Amino acid sequence: MAARSAILNVMTRAAEKAGKAILRDFGEVEQLQVSRKGPSDFVSTADQKAERIVREELQKARPDYGLLMEETGEVKGKDPSHRFIVDPLDGTTNFLHGLPHWAISIALEKDGEIVAGVVYEPVHDEMFWAEKGGGTFLNHRRLRVSGRRELGDSLIATGIPFKGHGNAGKFLVQLEAVMTKVAGVRRFGSAALDLAYTAAGRFDGYFETDLKPWDVAAGVLLVSEAGGFVSEIGPGKNPASGSSVLAGNPHIHGQLSVILRDAVKPKAAAPAPAPAKS
Repeated sequence: MAARSAILNVMTRAAEKAGKAILRDFGEVEQLQVSRKGPSDFVSTADQKAERIVREELQKARPDYGLLMEETGEVKGKDPSHRFIVDPLDGTTNFLHGLPHWAISIALEKDGEIVAGVVYEPVHDEMFWAEKGGGTFLNHRRLRVSGRRELGDSLIATGIPFKGHGNAGKFLVQLEAVMTKVAGVRRFGSAALDLAYTAAGRFDGYFETDLKPWDVAAGVLLVSEAGGFVSEIGPGKNPASGSSVLAGNPHIHGQLSVILRDAVKPKAAAPAPAPAKS
């Protein structure tokens, strides 16, 4: 059994405390007070409660670290090198509809690099965690990405653009290109868990665009420490920024990358017809 570092213990405790608190709310979904945050984008009392608990726990243990949190934004710390990146409830729409697929995500960034990550799924009490150079674990079991080599055998996760977000036309072109070559495509509604499941080998690959750093920061580390590859879909170099994420095992990642890029590559213009001979 791997021993967690002091900072990982802080992060896992914060995630567990928040998760157990809002799990009680999950049993009373219909009674939750919900306000609109944007088109098809909700913030619930559970989001706010989870963020408050996580923030209190993290600041109690590391008061000088900065914070980047979904609901309250960025909080500068006295220590400019360290910052926690937090999504207190990834999968809010699932939560609000009574679907048991949501998680708390906490990452630690040091000098711009993600060095520790936690994704906690309270319904099944699954704690995914990783530290740079130390591997990825589910509770106390070491994880590795899947070993599948063929796209035709692979299960791929994605996120579908919804009202007011993303480029639906571009996504549909890419989805069609992928779905004709793989065993199946799944859309579960939590980027943090999609990445955690890719790290665990439950998915062979995952792609999505138009995310935020708090959606993916912890999950990106989970995949890479489990032996997978993570990149942006396009030419960008920082998947933890959330602009686009492509993750997979070492065999599937490259194949997906080619398919996704080729699907939206501008088509070459047809050559002009030769002039008719007189």
